[in-house]
Amino acid sequence: MALDYPQALESLRRPDPAYPVPAVLDTLAAPEHRHLLEYVVEDPFGAHVFPGDVPDHPVEEFLADLDGQLADTAPIHLWSYIPTCAYRCRFCQYPVVLVKGADADRRAADWVDWNIREARLWLDRVPNLARAPIGEFNVFGGTPSLLPPDAIRRLLDFYRGNFAFGPDTAIRFEGDPSTFTPDKLDLLAELGCTKLSSGVQSFDDVVLRECGREHDARRAADFVRDAQRAGFDWISVDLMYGLLDQTVDSVARDLDTVLDLAPTAVVCTKLHLKSYTDTRTGVAGVQPAAWQLPAYRERRERQGHRWPSLAEQYQMRALLTDGLRAAGYVEHPTMYFAQRGRGPEEWKSIMVDQHRQEAEVAIGLGGSSSCRTSEAISEVNWQRYTEAVDAGRIPLSSATRFTPAGQEARAVRMALTSLQPLRDDLHRQRFPGRSLFAAPWTDRFAGLADRGLVTLDPTAGTVTLTPVGEVLVEAVINTDLAG
Repeated sequence: MALDYPQALESLRRPDPAYPVPAVLDTLAAPEHRHLLEYVVEDPFGAHVFPGDVPDHPVEEFLADLDGQLADTAPIHLWSYIPTCAYRCRFCQYPVVLVKGADADRRAADWVDWNIREARLWLDRVPNLARAPIGEFNVFGGTPSLLPPDAIRRLLDFYRGNFAFGPDTAIRFEGDPSTFTPDKLDLLAELGCTKLSSGVQSFDDVVLRECGREHDARRAADFVRDAQRAGFDWISVDLMYGLLDQTVDSVARDLDTVLDLAPTAVVCTKLHLKSYTDTRTGVAGVQPAAWQLPAYRERRERQGHRWPSLAEQYQMRALLTDGLRAAGYVEHPTMYFAQRGRGPEEWKSIMVDQHRQEAEVAIGLGGSSSCRTSEAISEVNWQRYTEAVDAGRIPLSSATRFTPAGQEARAVRMALTSLQPLRDDLHRQRFPGRSLFAAPWTDRFAGLADRGLVTLDPTAGTVTLTPVGEVLVEAVINTDLAG
């Protein structure tokens, strides 16, 4: 269940005594930060969607907005969302479609057909998309690594042949550790994939079992080693903290395992229980995660299982952050760690870094696409999605527009998630006549500085998150800097 404010305060007071107490706990417990504490109780991880301040923007106008920006653009992020999964994890609220049994390969391949057909609709309705240089192309999911080899080949051949891939375009493929078999890794390498990402989540078999994962820790480690032997340039693993029956000791062991395996990048995410539908910071499917259901959570507690306290969750975060940084990983953007000299994550950097913030186009069920003046979300109901594609319509279900003030606010909020200092010179270039040290920003940033979340340097023209501000950046941008 969601904690009310007194319960959240009590949860902050229950750290694991064997580990240091992070400074962020005192910050969250302060009365002036009540709104931040109430946000982080169930905060969705990542701010993947930055909605506009004008709702009900016509989808046709979003497509025109996007086409206009793509007429003269730096490299953009293009992604294909394949929603197939063999099973549903108990923490997952994304739009997924289960494919199992004798006809699993055929059903998975059907989603490649729909994805390609949707992509053709985008190319027809947004003519400049075919000419826009692709900085990074990602095949996300779901579990696209479930696809049979012929379907993978068909998908990648289509995108490479119909979009402006260049010699510097990175192709990245996501999947479950158990589906990244050596044969599949060889195929992906043959097809030009240089990046892999996998949702390992934990190297603790007890925790994995409670999550509903059908791979074990050994298989997850084998995936990293197999991918390294296959010569992939970038291998990323996802870790989660705050999971059922997870302890700080368990996360410490996860960190040791990751450092021993030495993947290129590690993405660390807190268990997110609040629906993206409520916050619109991401895209949720039509079915909530099992763990989002209060009755399910309470039943597990009655059976003797335990959810980590908020204090323990922030100890877990600090352990991961400090350990990865000490081992030479650099955090950019928030909770995305890459080996020094290898980062930041290109696809995220294209979208959020202050000097870039280019468009992204998402093709597939529940995709999120954006340009500087508007953004849109694709249909998350698979039946309505397929009906739209079959009828020759791009399956966008909603769009929002940014007013000039909204565009500026979005640019600032996205840039803060990069954890890099905000630069006033870049802001002035993007928004002539505006400054981070003038209204409306001067009072907002001064308030954050007074509360120890940012430091201001008007002489250098920078706004920099403090260490505690870095930990709370997503709460800050979705509360103090919202609207």
